[in-house]
Amino acid sequence: MDCRIYGVTILLFLLPTITFSLPQGQINSNSILVALLDSHYTEVAELVEKAMLLQTLENTVMKHNITIFAPRNEALERDLDPDFKRFLLEPRNLQSLQTLLMSHIVPKRITKPEYRSGLSNPARPTRHKTLAPNYHLSLQTVNSTHWNVDSSRVTHPDSLTRPDGVIHGIDTLIIPRSVQDDFNRRRNLISIAAVKPESAPEVDPRTHRLKKPAPPSPAGSPPVLPIYDAMAPGPSLAPAPAPGPGGPHHHFNGERQVKDFIQTLLHYGGYNEMADILVNLTSLATEMGRLVSEGYVLTVLAPNDEAMAKLTTDQLSEPGSPEQIMYYHLIPEYQTEESMYNAVRRFGKVRYDTLRLPHKVTAQEADGSVKFGHGDGSAYLFDPDIYTDGRISVQGIDGVLLPPQEEEAGPVTRAQPAKVVVKQRRGKLLETACWMLGSFGQNSRFISCQ
Repeated sequence: MDCRIYGVTILLFLLPTITFSLPQGQINSNSILVALLDSHYTEVAELVEKAMLLQTLENTVMKHNITIFAPRNEALERDLDPDFKRFLLEPRNLQSLQTLLMSHIVPKRITKPEYRSGLSNPARPTRHKTLAPNYHLSLQTVNSTHWNVDSSRVTHPDSLTRPDGVIHGIDTLIIPRSVQDDFNRRRNLISIAAVKPESAPEVDPRTHRLKKPAPPSPAGSPPVLPIYDAMAPGPSLAPAPAPGPGGPHHHFNGERQVKDFIQTLLHYGGYNEMADILVNLTSLATEMGRLVSEGYVLTVLAPNDEAMAKLTTDQLSEPGSPEQIMYYHLIPEYQTEESMYNAVRRFGKVRYDTLRLPHKVTAQEADGSVKFGHGDGSAYLFDPDIYTDGRISVQGIDGVLLPPQEEEAGPVTRAQPAKVVVKQRRGKLLETACWMLGSFGQNSRFISCQ
């Protein structure tokens, strides 16, 4: 009992940023999970933490031994594509990261002597089931010092051994086909985001010939109509069918992209209220999907659940209030945390247009971050780049932004009210005298008649 308590203390000292849950005290400092924190495998340990797989691995080592084929830090830093690593660390790709890591773990103990047992038939590989669904690792013994696992080479067999598992060092990361396909789809989506699709040809009704096409626009240029003209009209009018990219060719699938970022908010955690308003209380999700399908870009300032809980019933009870609040959090530009921070550092204050005309949201640098709004109604950029796909950018903030009063909303210049001079009331006799003097052109002499 004393050893287990002391082992827990060592574990927390080794990794203050990773907290292992200790059900019934079965995970101690001699576990293979703690050995993964060795200086040669800190990159893999960090990925395991970001993938939220600690509880899954703890449950696995409680039932049976595990074997981890882990690339060393220098292998990841040397061979891993930066774009692929950025893809793995994005919150929306959590499932791909989990699949990647679990495909390196076999739920049984495989040690160096077991490799040697295959020397009699080195050409025949053995297949082992991994923790990843429907994925098996292929192990093959080439010679007494050379073993392969899928397309990687085991460079440090039995690198770390513990009673509940073993770690073998490999030279490259093992990438399942499903993860590679997800990465390719994301990359292709971003690459086509700058392609401006062509609209259907038009026929001149007078000559019955095709009209001459408009001069070509540069790739990636915004749509011709301002976004406010493309937005759906009020509830009394039905929106017209989306032209251009939102037509039958489906160059941009805006509905899928909006659904994707809402699912990312739910999976990320802490933004359930925002997702609920977008889906259930308003038609904003449909409207945003239509705009993205037409080629427009949006930046969503998403308040977290703590901020949404501070909204009062009066602020949400008026008809259309949820929509108006959310429209003030939609910027018709594509901005990332880096671009906004660079802008406020360069210019001090930046005013961004919102979909709630004529109100703008002000951003400025504060405490090494970006602060939106003024005074008590301000909010900080709290969770940067929750979702970025080239069309929609979602930035988490820690407050709900409310626009100023209408008279303070825009740069509308109001005329100064004229100075009112109160005249004394005149009686009937004075009125008659002034009328008679006015007939002779002498009313200017009397102040009371002016």
